[in-house]
Amino acid sequence: MTTLSQQTMVPPAVLGEAQDTAIAPKYVLEMRHITKEFPGVRALDDVTMAVRDSDIHAICGENGAGKSTLMKVLSGVHPFGTYTGEILYNGELVTFKNIRESEAAGIVIIHQELALIPELSIAENIFLCNEVVGRFGIIDWAKAYAQTSDLLHQVGLNIDPRTPIKNLGVGQQQLVEIAKALSKNVQLLILDEPTSALNEEDAETLFNLMRDLKRKGVTCIMISHKLNEIAQVADAITILRDGKTVETYPVVPGEVDVDRIIRAMVGRSLENRFPSHDSHPGDVVFEVRDWRVEDPNVPGRLLCKDISLYVRAGEIVGLAGLMGAGRTEFARSVFGRNYGIYLGGEILLHGSPLTLKSVEQAIDHRISYVSEDRKMLGLNLLDDVKATTISAWLKGVCNPLGLLDPHKVRSAAEEYREKLGIKTASVDVGVSTLSGGNQQKVVLAKWLFPDPDVLILDEPTRGIDVGAKYEIYRIMQQLADQGKAVIMISSELPELLGVADRIYTICEGAVTGEMPAAEATQEALMRMMTTITTTAPAVAR
Repeated sequence: MTTLSQQTMVPPAVLGEAQDTAIAPKYVLEMRHITKEFPGVRALDDVTMAVRDSDIHAICGENGAGKSTLMKVLSGVHPFGTYTGEILYNGELVTFKNIRESEAAGIVIIHQELALIPELSIAENIFLCNEVVGRFGIIDWAKAYAQTSDLLHQVGLNIDPRTPIKNLGVGQQQLVEIAKALSKNVQLLILDEPTSALNEEDAETLFNLMRDLKRKGVTCIMISHKLNEIAQVADAITILRDGKTVETYPVVPGEVDVDRIIRAMVGRSLENRFPSHDSHPGDVVFEVRDWRVEDPNVPGRLLCKDISLYVRAGEIVGLAGLMGAGRTEFARSVFGRNYGIYLGGEILLHGSPLTLKSVEQAIDHRISYVSEDRKMLGLNLLDDVKATTISAWLKGVCNPLGLLDPHKVRSAAEEYREKLGIKTASVDVGVSTLSGGNQQKVVLAKWLFPDPDVLILDEPTRGIDVGAKYEIYRIMQQLADQGKAVIMISSELPELLGVADRIYTICEGAVTGEMPAAEATQEALMRMMTTITTTAPAVAR
């Protein structure tokens, strides 16, 4: 069979400008006319793409465009026979029946939703089903730990290999997943939203690692919604929309036309990444004073060191900080003491002291928290969309006898499905079948349904495409216009600058600064995020 790399003419739909080159480049991967259907949904519709050897190839598209599904087809998660079309790898037709077969061929995929076992150590997770065996078939733990340390060093993670995964943050777990992929004889590495939980420093470490792998002859395919990242590292881009290939073309890193990508992704141009908004803050709704929380795993280590902040009605307040700074720990501990050991501090709601000792109490006082880890803390993947939507506030869909009213349940689910633009065949569909971005919208629906006065959003646009991000920003602004107090945690400084009214910076569990977003810059915020300074506690004014 003749491959694309052997053809004299290169199809424009596949390679774009590559046809102008004198010699057609070598392709490590060619996917031709791939079609994949699920009940009631055609996820992929005649998708064609080609990836050059030793390239960093980016795949872009809105949530539900088919990016992750295409990579699952490639890696054998969706086995041969469940899709139509053909896959050529190193010029040979391949028919992977499972993920073990694709890994044996040198194709390794790191999914957007992490697949680590919390109770096992880093080393145990990395070498699970691929154990380092010594004499007599016994695991050589000394060698396994040494190899794990080397792998962790490659991804910039300086942690004891014996550390349980449950003690790591989401960003650190992502790096462990990458280390696990490197432990295999990888020739084609697929990264699905690899930096979704990483800060800028850790993301740059990953990009340098990808560039190093490229120099060593490893090809990388990266699915990402962060167009600035694609502009930094991508050698070529494939854009999908509604399950179809829009275009594939080579690029020069640093010279990517972001507007072209957006137009191809969403079928329209976005003049501004962040919707314009006139903020009119009112009285203080939510205030935290001198909040102190101890690490449950390390006695004596403070996660929150006398944190004080406040949020007004109609205001969006951002929390900026590097990974491990304590932003998530603060939010979870405030939300019904959901994390850590409470040592002291005070919460005021509408000026009155409030004691919250459980999540249920927080919900009853109209406080909601959207967690950063939707898989572990936000969703029950066995539930359908309607059950998830109403799960945080069952009282809202009960009849006078205290029993669930099926009509109210469906009505509420349909309302938020429409409001948030959740792409699903029906509200009876399981949340596990949705794309990552649509799962995130379901989590948001779950916590908007109780109609909170205070909404804490922890990385709300993680894994969301640019079009969907814009929708989330609009929802946040609409909530502010209704007089809600919104707290937004984000690792993306441009996002905080574009959406928030005021920004607090947190470093090592302490508030190190506060400034209006209109006066802030990325440089100023980064300086405060990386420096412990003596700052006066935030007092409601």
